[in-house]
Amino acid sequence: MADHFQDARYYMGRAVDHAKAGIVEELESLEERVRELTGTEEAPEPGRLEKLQADLKELEGRASGEAREAVENARERVTAYREQREE
Repeated sequence: MADHFQDARYYMGRAVDHAKAGIVEELESLEERVRELTGTEEAPEPGRLEKLQADLKELEGRASGEAREAVENARERVTAYREQREE
């Protein structure tokens, strides 16, 4: 059952990523037009270092969540094993 939830969470994350990319793509032309009308310059793209730092932070969050789930699963298995041995 837990695998189903993990799979669902993974696919929901992918769906969000794709939706975000679609929205950004659709709004690029509008942003360009507004910047042209207002005379403001486009914000600089984040540098390579900033991208790496953001990626590392995201990976850290994922690893932390996965580690918590693994510990929780291990505790449940140990508890179930102990209960089974007591019977």
